[in-house]
Parts: sequence; structure tokens; C-alpha cells
Amino acid sequence: MRIVRHILTISGFTFLSRIFGLIREIMLSHILGASLITDAFFVAFKFPNFFRRIFAEGAFNAAFVPMFSRKVVSEGQAEAKVFAEQVFSLMLTFLTIFVILVVTFTPTIIHILAPGFATTPQRLELAIHFTRITFPYILFISLAAHLSGILNSFDRFAAAAGVPILLNIIMIAALVICPVFELPVGTGLSIAVAIAGVVQLAWLYWACMAMDFRIRIRKPQLTPAIKELLRLMLPGAIGAGAMNINLFLDTVLASFLPEKSVSYIFYADRLNQLPLSILGIAIGTALLPLLSRQLKAGEYEQASRNKLLATEVALQLTIPAAAGLFILSYPLINLIYGMPKADSQATAAALAAFSIGIPAYVLNKVFVTSFFARQDTATPVKIAVGCIIFNFLLNLALMRLLGHVALALSTSLAAWVNVAALYYFLRKRQWFIIPIEMIIKCLKISLVTLVMAALLWALGQDYDPQQLSIGQELVSVLGRVMIGLFAYLSLGVILKVIDFTKIRAALKV
Repeated sequence: MRIVRHILTISGFTFLSRIFGLIREIMLSHILGASLITDAFFVAFKFPNFFRRIFAEGAFNAAFVPMFSRKVVSEGQAEAKVFAEQVFSLMLTFLTIFVILVVTFTPTIIHILAPGFATTPQRLELAIHFTRITFPYILFISLAAHLSGILNSFDRFAAAAGVPILLNIIMIAALVICPVFELPVGTGLSIAVAIAGVVQLAWLYWACMAMDFRIRIRKPQLTPAIKELLRLMLPGAIGAGAMNINLFLDTVLASFLPEKSVSYIFYADRLNQLPLSILGIAIGTALLPLLSRQLKAGEYEQASRNKLLATEVALQLTIPAAAGLFILSYPLINLIYGMPKADSQATAAALAAFSIGIPAYVLNKVFVTSFFARQDTATPVKIAVGCIIFNFLLNLALMRLLGHVALALSTSLAAWVNVAALYYFLRKRQWFIIPIEMIIKCLKISLVTLVMAALLWALGQDYDPQQLSIGQELVSVLGRVMIGLFAYLSLGVILKVIDFTKIRAALKV
């Protein structure tokens, strides 16, 4: 099945990107740790990325990819290209105006984004300064997301999947160069983000040209097709971005918590995003154009098989990943970030809370795609609004008791509520029904994962990083990871949770 190969292609490039991202975070944590400067930079970095994830990669791809894929099938590539150029030109015009407005009114926006920073004037000024430098990134990366959607629609996944690597490499270079030119690290990183946006856009534009699909700028027009795209994007902005809106609210609430809380959440979320990005984004990216084409062609049975396969892959990989991150949260955080013990423990507690929602985050990508492929963006938005309210209220209820950990835990629980609601409506409309065989397999996966988690926990009873060198710590953590992986694979094969013959067959199709 082609979808398995596509998922592996995207996952491979995403994994490579996350490795470079991890190197970036390790360097940053060793240079600045969890501090007033990192709090300010992470808020400034999250701001354009918040809009990117929701409007560019979330709502835009959810609406554009199905429309573009259907036009290629029904009207031909030439008409689809005209539509893509109209969208590109409109995005360029709108986003340029948007960036100018945001940069002009940044002080007011930061007071809304992180109101708690007002109690720390230096942190507030740094956040304003960094945001004004980083925010133009949204212009370039949104246009890049548009080009990614085009490439993905033609099953050209490699170029788009590799783009985040460029951002991480450029930020790593900034961390190396800043001391040489005596440039403040926060300012240097902010400049690197803006430069990376330009490089990423140029890379994808070249990739489109390489497949003889050069995008030309046209006079912006609100054609019927553009109006339809905007209509679909509006609810999709919330439907596809529910988790990101929850993370945005976490940042707002974290600004009221003690200093370093924003950094704890950011560092923990970076590790949490590893399985989400490698699996969730890969599955959603590969599934959306494929389902759109199959539904347009009336291939409903094949579309259903692909959704079941994507669900099975998600469950087989995310349940053990969640358990592994939960059990190994402190060793991983301490090894990777090398922060003082108290900071490592605080970050690890957030990571453990985030990990609870990993299967839900990835399943959300599968289920939401089933709606978007049918151009139904209204149902996910209604569900998402309820989950956002649930997350916010849970945050308020738990913050006094759990502090910053409450923010991560609420986000995880809200993700599970979101997935349950999405599946309820998919089943009700007969769009997607999980068979009893899949439920039994899920129970087996959970059993195998439980054994793996118990083994990891037992092996870590005598773990004390304060008495280990960095080399010994690395061997200890990697050893536990490999033992856990071996245990999961061995028991998985015995209980027929993992079938390598089936995997090989799927890769050959």
C-alpha cells in the first residue's frame, strides 16, 4: 500500500529534522538553561508558529489539498495550476499586510499573549523585541506550506518533509555564530528564524519548478473557488488547530506562574512533539490527498482500508511511545538538557503529563483527515470549541494544585476528549467504523506496552544521574530504551501484534 511508503518517507525526514531540533535545544539549554531570556524567546518563537500550525499547515492544508487534488482529477493540471497561483497571490498580499500590522502593534499583542510578563519588565521588553524580528517568518512559511500542499497532492512528500531541517540547521548556526560576533543569543536566534523562512520558501519553490509546476504571481481576486477555500478554512482553523490553541492558552496561563514555567513547558513539549511529528503529521500528510482522490473517484472501500491501516500504525507506535516517555521522562530530560536537578525534574513532570495524550494527538490526525477529505470542516470545529473550553476550565481547576504540570495534563485530557468526539460522529455517519479485530489488537498492544513499562520502571529503580558521568548516563538511558524496544517487539511478535510479513508486503505495493 502506497500510504505506508509515504508515511515512512515523511517520518524519516521528520525524524531527521527532530534530531537537528534536539541538537538545537541541547545547545540552547546549555547556553541559557531555563531563564528569563528563554521565556521571552519561546513566546516570540511560538507566536508565528501558532499561526503557522493553524492557518498555514492546519486550516489551509485541510481546505486546499482536497480542493486542489479534486481539481487535478476533474479539471486537469492546467486549471489546478491557475487555482494554486490565485491562492498564492492572495496569501502573499494578505500576509504582508498582516505582518506589518503585527510588527507595528507588537507591544499590545504581547500583553495579550503573555499578560503575566507585565510583572517582569525586562522579560516583557525582550519578548516584544524578539517577536518583532521573528514574526515575518509567518509570511514565508505560510507560502511554503502552500507549495508543500501542491507537492503533497502529487505524492512528492520528500521535499516538503525535509524543509524543517533547514530551520534547525540555521538556528544551530546562529547559536555557534552569536558568541563570535558578540551578538546576544536571543536576538541572533530571532534573526535566524526570519532567515530560515526565506530559505524554506526558496527550497520549495525550486522543488515545484523541478516538477515543471512553476507558480506565477497573479492579481489577487476573490474568485468562486477562492471564496469556497476561505469558507472551508474558517472552521478548519479551529478544527485542525485545537491542540495548538490549547498550547497557546497554556502559554498565556504559564506567564502567570513563577519564572521558568514557560521554559519548562516548552522544553517538555519539544520532546513530546517528537512522536507526534514523526507519526501524526506523517500520517495526516500522506492520508489527506490520498483520501481526497479516492473519495472523488468513488473508491470508498479502498479509502476505508487506508484509514484502518493508518489507525493501526498509529496505535502500534504511539501507545508504547507514550509509555516510554512517561517512564523515562526524567532520565531523558536530564540527559538531553543538562539543567540543574530541580529544573530537570520540573520539565520531566510536564513531559510525563504531555505523554499521556500522545496516542490521542496522532489519532486526531487520522480522524480529522476523514472529515477534511469530504470537505466537512464544520464538525471538527464544533468539537474543537468544546475541547478548548474543557481544556481551559481544567487548567484553572488544576493550576493551584499542580502548577505548570496542570497545563500539560489538561492538554492531554482534552486531546482524548477530542478524539472520542470525532470518532463518535464518524461512526454515526458510517464514515469510519473500527472493527472488533482492531479493538482486540489495541488491547494486546496495551498489554505488551504494560509489560514493557514495568520492565523499564524496574530497571530504573537505582538510577541516580548525580553519580554518573555523561557517558555512563548515556549508556544507561540508551540501554533502557533498547531493552524496552526489544521487549515490545518480541512480545508483539509472539502475541501477533506486530506482523513483519504484512509490513514487508505493504511496503512492496
